[in-house]
Amino acid sequence: MTTVIDTPSRTSSASARTPGGIFTWSQVRAALPGAFRKLDPRQMWHNPVMFIVWVGAALATVLAVAEPFLGGPTESGGTAVPASFTAVIAVFLWLTVVFANLAESVAEGRGKAQADTLRQTRTATVAHRVASYDDAADPGAQDARTDDVSSADLQLGDVVVVEAGDPVPGDGEIVWGIASVDESAITGESAPVIRESGGDRSAVTGGTRVLSDRIVVRISSRPGETFVDRMIALVEGASRQKTPNEIALNILLASLSIVFVVVALTLNPIASYAASPVSVAVLIALLVCLIPTTIGALLSAIGIAGMDRLVQRNVLAMSGRAVEAAGDVTTLLLDKTGTITYGNRQASEFVPITGVDARDLVRAAALSSLADPTPEGASIVALAHKAGVDVGTRAPGEIVPFTAQTRMSGLDEPDGTQIRKGAGSAVMAWLEEGGARAVGTAAAEVAAAVERIAQSGGTPLVVAVRTPGEPGRVLGLVHLKDVVKEGIADRFAELRAMGIRTVMITGDNPLTAKAIAAEAGVDDFLAEATPEDKLELIRREQEGGNLVAMTGDGTNDAPALAQADVGVAMNSGTSAAKEAGNMVDLDSDPTKLIDVVRIGKQLLITRGALTTFSIANDIAKYFAIIPAMFMGVFPGLEALNIMGLSSPSSAVVSAIVFNALVIVVLIPLALRGVRYRPLDASKILGRNLLVYGLGGIVAPFVGIWLIDLVVRLIPGY
Repeated sequence: MTTVIDTPSRTSSASARTPGGIFTWSQVRAALPGAFRKLDPRQMWHNPVMFIVWVGAALATVLAVAEPFLGGPTESGGTAVPASFTAVIAVFLWLTVVFANLAESVAEGRGKAQADTLRQTRTATVAHRVASYDDAADPGAQDARTDDVSSADLQLGDVVVVEAGDPVPGDGEIVWGIASVDESAITGESAPVIRESGGDRSAVTGGTRVLSDRIVVRISSRPGETFVDRMIALVEGASRQKTPNEIALNILLASLSIVFVVVALTLNPIASYAASPVSVAVLIALLVCLIPTTIGALLSAIGIAGMDRLVQRNVLAMSGRAVEAAGDVTTLLLDKTGTITYGNRQASEFVPITGVDARDLVRAAALSSLADPTPEGASIVALAHKAGVDVGTRAPGEIVPFTAQTRMSGLDEPDGTQIRKGAGSAVMAWLEEGGARAVGTAAAEVAAAVERIAQSGGTPLVVAVRTPGEPGRVLGLVHLKDVVKEGIADRFAELRAMGIRTVMITGDNPLTAKAIAAEAGVDDFLAEATPEDKLELIRREQEGGNLVAMTGDGTNDAPALAQADVGVAMNSGTSAAKEAGNMVDLDSDPTKLIDVVRIGKQLLITRGALTTFSIANDIAKYFAIIPAMFMGVFPGLEALNIMGLSSPSSAVVSAIVFNALVIVVLIPLALRGVRYRPLDASKILGRNLLVYGLGGIVAPFVGIWLIDLVVRLIPGY
């Protein structure tokens, strides 16, 4: 099975992946059936806190059904209670459980909606399978020997031919050819990309479409195990495992719940000793209000929503653990090319030698670059236009292409004039071969200019000319600069404020690397980096107690991606890189690693903020329940009724109602996440205590008091 592309633009794809915004009633309606299905005790016991509430709701229901036959409730804690008291408690306990399930169901539903969008595009396509493929033979001669089979019948290792206009029938590696490929169904990006054999851009994804040329692809996945299949499983949450942090918090919440179960069980004997026994319904209500139901209800939704926020940014996390680890990252490794810089060196300056007319240098450099297909060559022509020198669009003469042996390129004009540009030593040697006597006088000035440009992080190209009957001469230099992306220094400053150290990885020499690192604002750099150097750097950082994140797209990045705590592989990269990383960036934008870290921190802060709110919330509810239990026998407890609640039964009901409704109110916050600001840990803690700690105390006082105003209008309360 594969995907047929229906998505014409990034906008339509993004909207398909973002169903209904943050929290809509349509999502609630769609999630309600799942919330009720989750009432199955075989599912509920996975959440210990809410399982206790489920047991309490079931017990309260039994009591509510039995009481009419037993004469109904008479009093609790020395105070008469209404006949409907236990039934109301049971109803709102069930609602508490349903609302908790609803939070998780809504979070899962958002992922399922995205999975359905992907699943609807999957259909069997015809694949042109090569009957017998020989890697050493001419691929063109083998194309005719193909069998048409269903893409669902392709096996690992099969070789297929994909023509222009055909969908790629399965995940694979290009073994021959180059083509323009539309990946909008996967990435949402309408601009096509180039895929070719023999490099780090050889991987293709099933469901993408070849727009031009033809390629031969070796299938690298089994049926049902394609990248699209993995995407569907991931966004549906089937592969989401609880993180160690989440497991630890669940254990803590379960322990607190057990403690309060014991507390609730011991209260009734104490109350009976005071000749004021407490009803079972009130004890259940007390237990539910004491245990951390709010965070227990939202904990799973927070984790699912964290992965969902990554999906909204076209990043697939292979596990919730990877998202959480991103929030704890302390060292960030980034490739220079394409991440910190644009990746294409651009001409930034023409530097004429003393005695040379600048326009002669500009003209010669532009003429020698007209046929240069590289971005560097195009930037030289563009800079010449800005300088007012127009050399047309076609090179007037014979093109001399760049080779690794000569390390220069140029143009031989019809009149015999020869222009060369390239590495300084290569151009100077070319001049000397022609017997140029003026080289010696220019050599020192050229060497000084080359050194200055190199120290600034640029690449110097020397331009020289030889004309018939005259000695060759140096005209000057072109300063090529690896341009640092706008605003990248500000982003690194934000990371520094988060306590994250940034390290630039580059193959440049240390001098160039140092200059670019200083301009970009990174904390450190690793120059002339090999795969072994990257791996060693990560291990050294981890041995120092740091969590490391990095991006990569090549097979040579795979070991480092596997070693890193957070490895983000580019979708445009090799299968080896995608298998090694624990996240895949569908847009292949290395700078997105910064966003991944922010989302990870947002997940951790959201969990911490709602945990703070939940505990503070429980403290406030004590003032509603405790006085309600014993005011009848201990009138002095009236002083604790600081909310002025009308009666003990009204206080208990109001607290239980509030306990249920606050979960619904907090679901959007759990899904959206608490806004993250790059502050140090102490300031974040202080802010959480002020906003969510104080808010968790104030909200119940206001909420329970308002609910009590309504409850007291009901006869008997």
